[in-house]
Amino acid sequence: MDKRKNSGVGVLDKSFHILSVLESGPHSLAELVAATGIVRPTAHRLAMALEHHRLVARDLSGRFILGPRFSELSAAAGEDRLLAAASPALIALRDATGESAQLYKRQGEVRVCVAAAERLSGLRDSVPVGATLTMQAGSAAQVLLAWEDADRLYRGLQGARFTATNLSAIRRRGWAQSVGEREPGVASVSAPVRGPNNKVIAAVSISGPIERLGRQPGRLHAAAVVATAARLSEVIAKR
Repeated sequence: MDKRKNSGVGVLDKSFHILSVLESGPHSLAELVAATGIVRPTAHRLAMALEHHRLVARDLSGRFILGPRFSELSAAAGEDRLLAAASPALIALRDATGESAQLYKRQGEVRVCVAAAERLSGLRDSVPVGATLTMQAGSAAQVLLAWEDADRLYRGLQGARFTATNLSAIRRRGWAQSVGEREPGVASVSAPVRGPNNKVIAAVSISGPIERLGRQPGRLHAAAVVATAARLSEVIAKR
């Protein structure tokens, strides 16, 4: 480690050195020791602490890799841009489809509506900003779960009204639909908004009564929903 770049706080400098080494790819503990020059017990203790805080994770071979917290922090940095762009994008989607439009983000075991554009008249599915909905039903829940890692996906499917086969189909086509799944009489179509490292960070949806959207709402509106999600993903990608 270049001592000129040390902060003077040894534990932080060593932790940062470990993270810097992991930028190049997976490392076993022995490889971390060799690359950093940190003695094995200290390297192990720091790596385990970083893993506890999700700054470090393990690959399938048990090697240390950068953890998911980095993607989450990077996504949070784009939160303001996402919300600023969401309102006009959802209004345009509502006007194009004639249905209420929403943007959902996952928070733990639920999803939260963080932006919405309501249909101005007639039958509608009203989901106010701040509303908390289940992760076990609905097209937005499917989208927010479909690209999760295997463990979270398995846990999310417990008690869900959709299956692993449904989620596999969503990953192939890039959008989800539901009919009467979250609420009787309501249909919806959703698509993923992607942040850094192509991680799904939100879901764009339209929803309305089955009598208007039909039993295959994706045939009517998937293209518009996917296009809106792609535009929001582009906003997040901008630096």
